Amino acid sequence: MHSARYNYDGRNGNHERIDFLTNKEKTSSKKKACIVIGVLLALFVLAAVAAFLIWLFVFKDADSEGTLSKHLSPSARVFSGHMKLVNVPYNQKLEDAKSKEFGKLSDNLEAVLEENYQTDPLLSKYYTTSVVTAFSEGVIAYYWSQFDIPVEDLEIVPEFSEERILETLENGIKARRRSTGQNDIIISEITASNTDPRMARNPKAKECFFRLEAGENAKEFSSPGYPVRYPPRSRCQWQIRASEDKAIFVTFPFFNIEDDCSDDFVSIYDSLSPDDSQAITEKCGQRPPSNPLEVSSSGNIMLINLITDSDVQKPGFKAQYKAIPKSKVTSCGGELSKSEGAFTSPLHPSFYPPAVDCKWTIKVPAGKKVRVKFTMFRMKEPGVDIRVCHKDYVEIMGTKYCGEMSSLALTSTSNVVEVKFHSDESHTDKGFSAEYRAYDPANPCPNKFACRSGICIAKDLKCDGWNDCGDMSDEMKCQCEDDQFACANGLCKPKLWVCDRVNDCGDSSDEEQCGCEENEWRCGDGVCLPQDVVCDTKKDCEDGSDEASCKASPGICSDFSFKCKNKECVNKVNAECDRVNDCSDNSDEAGCACGTRPYKLNRIVGGQNAELGEWPWQVSLHFLTNGHVCGASIISPNWLLSASHCFVTSSPSYHVASNWQTYSGMQDQYKQEGVQQRALKRIVSHPDYNQMTFDYDIALLELSQPLEFTNTIQPICLPSSSHVFPAGMSCWVTGWGALREGGQKAQLLQKASVKVINDTVCNVVTEGQVTSRMLCSGFLAGGVDACQGDSGGPLACFEESGKWFQAGVVSWGEGCARRNKPGVYTRVTKLREWIRKETGI
Repeated sequence: MHSARYNYDGRNGNHERIDFLTNKEKTSSKKKACIVIGVLLALFVLAAVAAFLIWLFVFKDADSEGTLSKHLSPSARVFSGHMKLVNVPYNQKLEDAKSKEFGKLSDNLEAVLEENYQTDPLLSKYYTTSVVTAFSEGVIAYYWSQFDIPVEDLEIVPEFSEERILETLENGIKARRRSTGQNDIIISEITASNTDPRMARNPKAKECFFRLEAGENAKEFSSPGYPVRYPPRSRCQWQIRASEDKAIFVTFPFFNIEDDCSDDFVSIYDSLSPDDSQAITEKCGQRPPSNPLEVSSSGNIMLINLITDSDVQKPGFKAQYKAIPKSKVTSCGGELSKSEGAFTSPLHPSFYPPAVDCKWTIKVPAGKKVRVKFTMFRMKEPGVDIRVCHKDYVEIMGTKYCGEMSSLALTSTSNVVEVKFHSDESHTDKGFSAEYRAYDPANPCPNKFACRSGICIAKDLKCDGWNDCGDMSDEMKCQCEDDQFACANGLCKPKLWVCDRVNDCGDSSDEEQCGCEENEWRCGDGVCLPQDVVCDTKKDCEDGSDEASCKASPGICSDFSFKCKNKECVNKVNAECDRVNDCSDNSDEAGCACGTRPYKLNRIVGGQNAELGEWPWQVSLHFLTNGHVCGASIISPNWLLSASHCFVTSSPSYHVASNWQTYSGMQDQYKQEGVQQRALKRIVSHPDYNQMTFDYDIALLELSQPLEFTNTIQPICLPSSSHVFPAGMSCWVTGWGALREGGQKAQLLQKASVKVINDTVCNVVTEGQVTSRMLCSGFLAGGVDACQGDSGGPLACFEESGKWFQAGVVSWGEGCARRNKPGVYTRVTKLREWIRKETGI
């Protein structure tokens, strides 16, 4: 059979030609073909290399920019504000966007805005539209203008500033004023503020745009989809008006918006335009009914916006609005002449209104002085330096105060003192609540210690290591006691705090000479080893703490390693529920639907009463008709965690499950609203519990029926056995126990900030009574500690991951809040496997 050679040229119409070759021709042809192919291959390789080099050095950057531009989006710049019109009489029909009067005036003003923008080459190039959204008495017109910048011009976005917009509009208005005829619109004032484009709404839009009229009787409105869930990508707006002599008050009895204000939020304005300079507040998250969002306007208009962009939809909000006398908003201050009294910011505890000034003059009898103490102080505002307080503030004796303060007490220099309060036109807050009292300078604190700040404290709090005065004046010039550590700077601190890895003295002298030199590593058991043993992939410390958080130590399992479900070990401190998948089977992030507090909560100055929903895992245990006896914590819908000593007593009846009732979601012992009552099905005390030493003082309580998790009922996270709660860490103990040693139990749930204490120090101050199943914690809130009735309750610690973990169970202690006698807790990490075995959690 012969080979065939094809030659076809479709361009000239020649037919296919076939030539038959001899064997000699075939051999010669093969050689030539090989040479040609080799040359072609070499040329192809050279061409490929050249092409790559050309792309690398010439086109790479351009190609990258082109690829990057595909991921960028055009930018919409929106500015909103208001215009004050001089020669336009107010007509009620201007409040109706569908009226001819509204349409005619808005068209004219939108044309004026466009005309002004055309005078600026940059603005005119990207200008899209302007919309007049409302009118109010005055006559004031509210508007927004939009500029669209394409991807290729994004570098000019910073040039679209409020200053440029405002300067262009003001110059245009001045020029127009000089050339206007008698019947032309005159604008005497204009504002412009950078605005979120999502809030630019057209009043003629039919979807989610509402006009409300406020009267003396409260009316309601709610977010779309309430109470089930609001729809995604909502753009809703409510314009609220009242008669000219009224202000508007709005309260949100229910408020549950996704807890990320960049995506979902409610913004409220003291205007009919989403002008940031007139913003009252912007909120998201969930608020408890005990702390509703309540705001007021300074005048007879208000604008409320709802923006939702997250994939998670929440129920939304229900709001009530009404008109209130304007005098109620503006009237504040006055003369206070009694020996003691109280005063607050306007409308407290609701948000104070914008644009208000108050002055209180406190005058007490001659020869006396005035002490003012703020029991709550919160005047936070975005972008404010609290050292300057140039926006909202309280001014006393020439000094301005703003922000959020945990304590503020001031003393006058005479028998008269003035307190001034000022709020500007934007962003308000809860304000303040204050008390004042006259005192004798010769004896300012009868039978008490007088702080330099003006506060009176009990004499036995002086030189106890605690900053009870708030200004450290009670800890100065102290002679340290035997149970105290003398800091190098002269302060006295409890010996409990030595070597807890926290600089309590302020000069680090309490953390010096703590067993290891600077070039040494201290193992978890206190043994000192050379620093270079850390992360050398060898287990040098007996407990493995030298390799505890070393990614370069694979396969090394220690007491500090997190054990994955597939038996792998992760050498990372507190790997579980930190939102990072460290285990190959992701078991470190399994079962993490715990340790969160749905409600956003306020901080009350000096208060120890817990707010509703602040500790949603706290449970009250009632025995027969004796009322509250012990505490417990929720760890799952069916299980609670408590202390064995609550049930294993001299009376067998305490270990009978049917004799107990549990109350979850409770804040007040006398209120049952929102509380879930459950009987106990089973009490599982640890088999090794010792009534003499309180070792293994832990018990599991199985409920007769599961709990339904709500905003005020949630489980706390259980730490893995490798979880570390370092000495010095601040945690919280909660319960309805006695407020003082031998005192009555509390009606309201109490909370106290406590500090984890070094194990060695704990063992010394308890005279060797602690075991490895126990940990010590000292109180930070002066005079407050776990006490009778708090037993079984949780010691809760907040981690950077945003989760609350239970470090301990309230177990025992000598008295309550006694000096150098810390509370002792059952260490949950040491008994974690027992909990897992009994409950499957």
